[in-house]
Amino acid sequence: MEYKHSEMTSTVIAAAMEVHKEMGCGFQEVIYQRALEIEFAFRKMSFSRELEMIVFYKHIEVGQRRVDFLVNNIISVELKALTKLEDVHLTQALNYLEAYNLEVGLLINFGAKSLEIKRLYNKKFNPAASNKK
Repeated sequence: MEYKHSEMTSTVIAAAMEVHKEMGCGFQEVIYQRALEIEFAFRKMSFSRELEMIVFYKHIEVGQRRVDFLVNNIISVELKALTKLEDVHLTQALNYLEAYNLEVGLLINFGAKSLEIKRLYNKKFNPAASNKK
């Protein structure tokens, strides 16, 4: 099946799979974040780590939040290190996509025995608007 930005998301997923294969589960989220940053660099990917992004409410700035990774300035990558992803984590990641006005995101959980990956799509994405810093 072909997804929006499929080649980029596939590269992110392959990098996450390599990290999970090497490290397994059981570490804190920040450890996986650092390892994934190294893997992204090995793959010569364009990314920002812990990028401050502005959150708006009705076009008024209400705060900022750091995205774990922003790949090629278009794909949000949120990491978790939990034994099980819950619906609240998916909802949170989707809310971030809407708040950042990004179309595509990935929620990746390193905490389970098998790597968990959720592809996310922002149905409210507005290509004409951009609130990225």
